[in-house]
Amino acid sequence: MAQNIYDNAAFFEGYSRLRRSMEGLEGAPEWPSLRAMLPEVRGLRVLDLGCGFGWFCRWARAQGAADVMGIDVSEKMLARARETSDPAIRYERADMDALTLEPQRHSLVYSSLAFHYLSRLDALMAQIAGALVPGGRLVFSVEHPMFTAPVEPGWIAQDGRQRWPVDSYLKEGPRTTNWLAPGVIKQHRTVATYLNLLIASGLRPFHVEEWGPSDGQLAALPALAIERERPTFLLLGAER
Repeated sequence: MAQNIYDNAAFFEGYSRLRRSMEGLEGAPEWPSLRAMLPEVRGLRVLDLGCGFGWFCRWARAQGAADVMGIDVSEKMLARARETSDPAIRYERADMDALTLEPQRHSLVYSSLAFHYLSRLDALMAQIAGALVPGGRLVFSVEHPMFTAPVEPGWIAQDGRQRWPVDSYLKEGPRTTNWLAPGVIKQHRTVATYLNLLIASGLRPFHVEEWGPSDGQLAALPALAIERERPTFLLLGAER
């Protein structure tokens, strides 16, 4: 079973204070890039894997999606999602490391910053490929592999600039970090592995982005300058 760190009280409290938790999609700086990868949502059957507070589910419904379903392992996340949700959105608690999806059910599968917690991503990719209708699309983000393999304690000073060294980049597997709470387990994979998982499942990648802030974002929020030192997020899109 995937680690359910989001139901840890300390972690959940810290996560709830993040900008993306309070402001939703607009508080996530990578959202404009993810949105550009999405098809026209009106009339589609949409599945959000790792739906969290339900921000994307509500957005999809507002865009005219015909059917929206959100899945998450965290009961605390789902409870928050249901508090402010459209009754037409269905939420289910499930472990994505052992998920079975209905074949050819969804036109769009979306996931934001969830897949790097999963140890059996190959099995999930196979399920997603089967669950998509022909021409259906998967759009997702994960923490960039440079971010999931850091040398502790993280940022270090070198020559007056900040650097982000990586530890054993090609050695894949679980990495334990202290983020919002101690003992958070993330699965480190290389960029090549993410792409090859898509290909092996029969999905065709159409977009790969190692996200960094645009000039406009940097002007509006100078604190994002640190995000240009190394990519924080890896964004991928694939079609069946």
